[in-house]
Amino acid sequence: MKALGLNPYLPFWETVPDGEPHVFGGRIYIYGSHDKLKGTSFCEDDYVCWSAPVEDPGNWRYEGVIYKKMQDPLNGAPCEKELPEMEMPLGTGENPHLLYAPDVAQGPDGRYYLYYALDFVNVISVAVCDTPAGKYEFLDFVRREDGTIPDEGRWFDPAILSEESGNYLYYGFAPEFKFPGMEEVIFPGSMMVKLADDMHTMISEPKCVANGVDTAKGTFYEGHPFFEASSIRKIGKWYYFVYSSLQGNELCYGMAETPEGPFPYKGVIVSNGDLGYQGNTLAVNYTGNNHGGLEVVGDKVYIFWHRHTHGTAFSRQGCADEVRILEDGTIPQIEITSCGLNGGPLPGKGAYQTYIACHITENHRENVGQVVMGGPGEAVPKLPKEMPYITEEPDGAGEKGLKPYIHNLQKGAVAGFKYFQFDGTETQVRLELRGCGQVEMQLDSPDLDAGIVAAAVSVDSDIWENAAADLHVEAGTHALYFRVKEGNVDFAEFEIQ
Repeated sequence: MKALGLNPYLPFWETVPDGEPHVFGGRIYIYGSHDKLKGTSFCEDDYVCWSAPVEDPGNWRYEGVIYKKMQDPLNGAPCEKELPEMEMPLGTGENPHLLYAPDVAQGPDGRYYLYYALDFVNVISVAVCDTPAGKYEFLDFVRREDGTIPDEGRWFDPAILSEESGNYLYYGFAPEFKFPGMEEVIFPGSMMVKLADDMHTMISEPKCVANGVDTAKGTFYEGHPFFEASSIRKIGKWYYFVYSSLQGNELCYGMAETPEGPFPYKGVIVSNGDLGYQGNTLAVNYTGNNHGGLEVVGDKVYIFWHRHTHGTAFSRQGCADEVRILEDGTIPQIEITSCGLNGGPLPGKGAYQTYIACHITENHRENVGQVVMGGPGEAVPKLPKEMPYITEEPDGAGEKGLKPYIHNLQKGAVAGFKYFQFDGTETQVRLELRGCGQVEMQLDSPDLDAGIVAAAVSVDSDIWENAAADLHVEAGTHALYFRVKEGNVDFAEFEIQ
């Protein structure tokens, strides 16, 4: 029996953002950064890998740690090769440079090559392995044959494509704000270089393939300049370049018929707050940075992206939603859902933990903005008092000894889940709640004047309690929204029978 696909697609306790999906040998592998639950900085852990069968993409298997930050010579690992010049001191065991967003490709020799940049280090490193999810070993740094590294663009967020025509590396960072001492530096956008078949020696000079804010004026990119998160895929005859724009919450894309680009801007694929979707101007969730890529899984194409938990920027989780490619190759913006890789709506009957919510808003929708984050070395600021968010607490009966739930749903707050297929025989809903309040279940819309109230329950308890109510839902596909009518509650699970 196939496992349900859900968002996030990995277990609730796993925090792998910046996900780059790749299909190798009938399995889909996820390569990404690795945050901590309740983390205080980006990418604090070593790289891990998960994989799932293409025919059963809800059934994920943990492949283990594939690469550790201390394996990089710039963190002090032994290396016989000359180290590149860099602006930052070498990392140490007490203060290592962190592993930022990676990508992987199978090279011409059949081996698998892992590309990454350490934090604040203007260098891209390469590791290699004989299998997609084995133990990668450091290979070399990306540089010219003479050992030098060009200074065009920022060597950050690599994406790699290896095909018959050659090996193409994309990288870049193009912020609007310039740090002190960098006021005059030009960050063109995403850059591309070709690599030799050794997968680390440059055989071309960098060229800009997607414009950043410094070069976007008068181009296709002016409204959505490249910021970071380069990703590349070939689907059909088109090469799709996916990136995070300066808006931060959205993944945009350009298209070209060659991997060398440039890639004219085509639009937004996904926003982790659904901003812009069908003209939407109010976020359906608290937004933050975004990073991911496209992948063909069976007969469907998905965009992989990430969301934020704990109310902060530092505990991110991978999500995926199906995209539709039109006849001309373009991709309309998609809606974020709870369905992930399920290939369609979730069954109406069943029990679901609330961490799969794709809509979490407080009473005043206009206040649903970005998640909280502090700068390097700074304490994470306190969360806004009306902000609901996904978190977890110790629970001996729970997976990994934890219980996930949505915390701090105050009056007017909504937790939403999309989509479910009902057959019309469902008669009861059960909610696992804690706190004091009344909760109404609405169908199809979170708005008071548009949603159909299908059930209502009350709770008054300092511990988790189950509250049940009769339910009538017409057969069909429905979104479910749970609105707090009065009070303040935590919400862990709902079950429909």
